[in-house]
Amino acid sequence: MSQSPKSPARKTSQAGPSLSGTNLERAGDYNQRVTLQSIRIGGAKTKPEIAALTGLTVPAITNITKRLLDDGLIVEAGKLHGGRGQPAMTLAVNPDGCFSIGLNIDRDHVTILLLDFAGQVRARSTWEVAFAGPDAVAEFFETNWKTFLKTKGVEAERIIGVGVAMPDDMARVGLPHRPAEYGAWNTTDVRQLLSRRHDLPVTVENDAAAAALGELHFGHGMNAPSFFYVLVTSGLGGGLVVEGEYFRGAQGRSGELGFLPVTSPRIDVATLQEAVSLSALAQFLENNGFSIAGPGDLETLPQKGLDAVEAWIDLAADLLTGPMVAVSCLINPQAVYIGGRLPESLVDRLAAALETKLSAVAGVPALAPVQRAALAADAPAMGAAILPIIERLLPSRAALQKT
Repeated sequence: MSQSPKSPARKTSQAGPSLSGTNLERAGDYNQRVTLQSIRIGGAKTKPEIAALTGLTVPAITNITKRLLDDGLIVEAGKLHGGRGQPAMTLAVNPDGCFSIGLNIDRDHVTILLLDFAGQVRARSTWEVAFAGPDAVAEFFETNWKTFLKTKGVEAERIIGVGVAMPDDMARVGLPHRPAEYGAWNTTDVRQLLSRRHDLPVTVENDAAAAALGELHFGHGMNAPSFFYVLVTSGLGGGLVVEGEYFRGAQGRSGELGFLPVTSPRIDVATLQEAVSLSALAQFLENNGFSIAGPGDLETLPQKGLDAVEAWIDLAADLLTGPMVAVSCLINPQAVYIGGRLPESLVDRLAAALETKLSAVAGVPALAPVQRAALAADAPAMGAAILPIIERLLPSRAALQKT
C-alpha cells in the first residue's frame, strides 16, 4: 500500500515491527539504508547522483527510491534545470518521515528532545537538577512525552523509538554532594522505567558515545569521519569514531578518558575527571570562594571568579595534554572535538589553551587539531535520538552484518 508523504501510513497490528505500517524488512535491506543515507547527506540529489555516490545502478536506485517515497521517508524536492535533456527530479529526506526521542540523564541535569528525520530539534526541554532519581526522571520523561505528541506536524505513529544517553557509572563515581539515595540508579532498569506509557523500543547508550554519534551524524563528523570526542559534563568522557563507525572496544569501554590516572604537582587527584569536569570546576571555584548554580553562571562571575575559571582552563589543558598526545600517536584521528555543558566561549578557550600546550610537545609525528564540537551541549541528547534511526534505517556495520 502506498501513501503520499503528506499522509503517512498508520501502524497496524498486522504490520508487526513497522515504521508507520511499512514492513521494516525492506528498511533492513542494506542498499536501501545506503541510499537513504546518501540522500540525507548533502541535500537534494537526482537518481544518477545517488547512483554515483552509492555505486548502485540507476534502475536499482529507481526501485529503492520508489519504496522510500511510498514510505514517506523521502520527497520529491523539485526538478534540476540547466543540464541536457529533460530536467531531472531531485529527491530529499522528508523531515516528517520519522521522529525519535533523545533523553540525556546526567548528575546535574536531564535533557529531552524530539528529533525529526532531517536532524532538526522540533521540541526540547532541560531540567537543571542535581542528582535526580529514577522516579523523578520518569515523571519528567512522561510529562514531556505528552507535550511532544502535541507538537505541530508530529504524528505519534511516526515516532520510532527512544534513545537514552547516560554515564555508565552514573551512581558509582564519587562526586561532591552526591546523596546516598542516588545509588538507586545502580539497580534501575532504564528501559523498563521509561516504558510505562508507551511501547516504543528504548535504546540505552553511554553519554560520550552518544555525543560522538551525534557529532558524526549532525556535526563535524559528516566531513571528518575519524575523530576523538571529549565530553565535559559533570564527569569526563571520551568517544572514538573511526571511518564513520563508533569504536567500542572489547568490553564496550573505549574512550574512558575520565578514569585515566593523574600524577601532577599542580593538583592532588587520582583520576582525570576529578580535575577536568564541571563537578571539578564547581569544586575549584568553591575552594576559591565562588559558587555556581549551573554552567550558565560561569560567564557572569565577578572578575576574580572569572580569573579562577581561567586558572582552571590552564590546569585542565595541562592535564589533557598527555592524553591528547597519546590519542594522536595511537589513533591518528583527523581531529579532537570538545563538547559538553561548558559554555561555548570556555570550550573555545580550553581548545586554544590545549592547542598551545600541544604545539610545545616535541617529537610527535602528527598532532590532531583540537576544536569545539559542532553540537556542544545537546550532543548526548541528539546522539541518543539518532540511535533508533540508525538501528532501523541507516547503514552501519551492525546492519551490514545482520543483512
